[in-house]
Amino acid sequence: MNCLTIRVPATSANLGPGFDSIGMALTQYVILECERAEEWSFVLQEKDVPFIPKGKSNLIYKSALFTASRFGIEELPPHQITMTNDVPIARGLGSSSTAVVGGIELANQILKLELSDQEKLKIACDIEGHPDNVAPAICGGITVSSYDGTELESVRFSKGLEPLTWIAVIPDYHVETEEARAILPTQMDYKGAVHASGMANVLVAALAEKDWDLVGRMMKKDKWHQPYRSGLIPDFPHVSRVLNDHGSLGHYISGAGPTMIGLFKDASAKQMDSLMDDLPDYQVKILHADLHGVTSTNTAAMNQ
Repeated sequence: MNCLTIRVPATSANLGPGFDSIGMALTQYVILECERAEEWSFVLQEKDVPFIPKGKSNLIYKSALFTASRFGIEELPPHQITMTNDVPIARGLGSSSTAVVGGIELANQILKLELSDQEKLKIACDIEGHPDNVAPAICGGITVSSYDGTELESVRFSKGLEPLTWIAVIPDYHVETEEARAILPTQMDYKGAVHASGMANVLVAALAEKDWDLVGRMMKKDKWHQPYRSGLIPDFPHVSRVLNDHGSLGHYISGAGPTMIGLFKDASAKQMDSLMDDLPDYQVKILHADLHGVTSTNTAAMNQ
């Protein structure tokens, strides 16, 4: 029996002042094992059952169907999707983007569309509305993207990321994206906007130059969202202090939160053990940059 396996990385958006534009793929994954079936169904881990639909209301299916519709295809051959999910839901690590990108890749493979990364990204942006999480989930590495509903531009950084460790500190509660967006101001004064934009520009330049000390400093200088969203994350001051105490170059709220991420260079095992000991009330994930983005393999093709 043919079995298609799709792997989509978790992502972290914003990296501080790169609001709705900068994102990074991380070494935490959603894996979809897809087999032909009589009807569409999703086999889920027990922890995901309260949050993820098992039928056609699943975002993976809806994204696959949306992709197919772009090519005049109104129905998809039914599959059973067995989902192994290591990306926590509604925690700011791109769980919805993994579903969107997984669905696009599912349609791409079963319909043999041969989509380029740019074509996948355009479809993903039309579903998500902005590229910050879907771009790195598709391309891997760190991406800087812009999308206004029509024009899409994206640049990928992948060099020099290997020595970096990204520590995800995950509290035991959700922050819904809608709530995190609603708390943001609808206007910003001109001078403040220029300053906030400048911080984002310096962050991008530092990423290009692989100046990780400067990257870390810029992460902490965001004016677009962190001053407002930190009120939804009571743990932010405490976790920030612990990350600083253990030598992080910088830290930020990942996406809409509540996950907080610290950046470390050449981190030692002893340093990481000590950090985890000081954060006993959180999930602490030691992650690295994923450089591949979404991948797919077909066991039937491999066995031929």
